[in-house]
Amino acid sequence: MNWRNSNTRYGTLSIGLHWLMLLLIAAVYACMELHENFPKGSELREGLKTWHFMLGLSVLALLLLRAALNLSGRLPRIEPEPPAWQARMAKGMHLALYAWMVVMPLLGWLLLSAEGKPIAFFGIDLPALVGQSERVAEWAEEMHEAGASFGYFLVGLHAAAALFHHYVVRDDTLRRMLPQRD
Repeated sequence: MNWRNSNTRYGTLSIGLHWLMLLLIAAVYACMELHENFPKGSELREGLKTWHFMLGLSVLALLLLRAALNLSGRLPRIEPEPPAWQARMAKGMHLALYAWMVVMPLLGWLLLSAEGKPIAFFGIDLPALVGQSERVAEWAEEMHEAGASFGYFLVGLHAAAALFHHYVVRDDTLRRMLPQRD
């Protein structure tokens, strides 16, 4: 078990962070979708909204850790090496995913701030990013909802590309990120 990335595959830490972030993103979406099933003001609905925010910020925190890990180490190469245009598209897709994972939690934080709501993160009260503003709250909510819809597309495209590389191109793109079997 190698914690660090090698030239041929991601290390256990990178793999673990990747799949943990997927689970967190799925939980963020689940909280978002499920809270609509409960009456407004109910304890369960408010709890799901709180978990939606806390898990979203957890994605941001883990993303910062993952980015630092990627910048401090090497990235495994793909075998066989893809054409340059595919490598550029993969880089663009990863940048889009990373940007999305930064922007979405910040928009949620901005929305709560503009609505004048408390911003609790696992027992820590976070400061408001802006003062109360109905105009900013409406804008942030609209952008956050549009970003959520866009997220389905981004995550789906990322998964489809990995499966395409695995089953059609038959390179090791996906295998590099799967936990190693002994």
